[in-house]
Amino acid sequence: MSHAHEVTLSIIDSASPPVFQAPTKRIQQPNDVGRFLASAAYRDIGLFILQLNHAVCPRQPAGSSTPRIFPLGSQSSRTASIRSCQTLLLSIRNLIDRAPPDPGSQRFGNVSFRKWFELLKEELDDLLNDGLLGETLRTGNGHAKDEVASYLLGSFGSSQRLDYGTGHELNFIAFLGCLWKLGHFKDGIQGGDIEREIVLLIIQPYLETVRQLITTYTLEPAGSHGVWGLDDHSFIPYIFGSAQLTRPIGSELEPMPTDGSVRGAPKPSDVTNRSIVERMRHVNMYFSAVAFINDVKRGPFWEHSPMLFDISGIKDGWGKINKGMIKMYNAEVLSKFPVIQHFPFGSLFSWDENRQPLEQGRGRQVASSQRPLS
Repeated sequence: MSHAHEVTLSIIDSASPPVFQAPTKRIQQPNDVGRFLASAAYRDIGLFILQLNHAVCPRQPAGSSTPRIFPLGSQSSRTASIRSCQTLLLSIRNLIDRAPPDPGSQRFGNVSFRKWFELLKEELDDLLNDGLLGETLRTGNGHAKDEVASYLLGSFGSSQRLDYGTGHELNFIAFLGCLWKLGHFKDGIQGGDIEREIVLLIIQPYLETVRQLITTYTLEPAGSHGVWGLDDHSFIPYIFGSAQLTRPIGSELEPMPTDGSVRGAPKPSDVTNRSIVERMRHVNMYFSAVAFINDVKRGPFWEHSPMLFDISGIKDGWGKINKGMIKMYNAEVLSKFPVIQHFPFGSLFSWDENRQPLEQGRGRQVASSQRPLS
């Protein structure tokens, strides 16, 4: 599927839900990655990411010279589904206070992370039974909860390896995708608004929670290519953060711009300017991620983050960077065995082959090919 925004992730029929199942490992060897790329799960992950990406792109309202931009900042929402996820994340974050880091621990991977993780496991059932979240997860006689819980638990790093990386981040996107499919977010304004709230008010607080876990427990990068990867821990903020700065689109039907930037956006090269990064970290996800790298790494930016440094030289604006990020996510996260091997499959993100070559979407038929993110 191209970069255009054509279809949204479909919501299951709650009158006849699928047979929910605890997700299981399917990718055992590198050869299985090709099979994953032909699966319904791969298609659905791609659709959901593109749907969220499109929502945070600036809009140019008809008859106005001022574009609408969607910065980070406001933490409040009137949407109950969004608030339920914020409450969940806050409760998870507060568990850190109950598992202080071990003072005598090694330089990497503080053993107290295991205690934090045990607390999360113990509390998980109560957290997911709470309020609107609990109502959503009672779909299918409550079996939806077991399936969804597994993605949430996989979202915060590995207690065995004391690490965190893009595979864990992908689990959180799948957790939100599960909630979307279960109709959890249908209380919000559809067609862009609710997706924006998911990105700015749930995914960003999730990233901040993870950053606190990384710094509190000195979690190692998981499956990172060392200094040659984009970022030791995260990828998603670079996708959505570049989308926040692209050239505005005129309507919800318009595809993502593949070049240009919104008026007043920082230049891509500004990621090497610490004062601009500090100023932008509170309004933009890309700069927020770069600021975190600056918090935890020493030395010249080009030396510890060569790939981000290379990208900062792009002259065609943030639209070009956003398009590149989506291609790169496909290649470096979804197509890489060391990352994707741990991703589990159930009924909501299914190992079944993708049998939807043609989708009806947004008023026009589009071919949704086997590779939604390419």
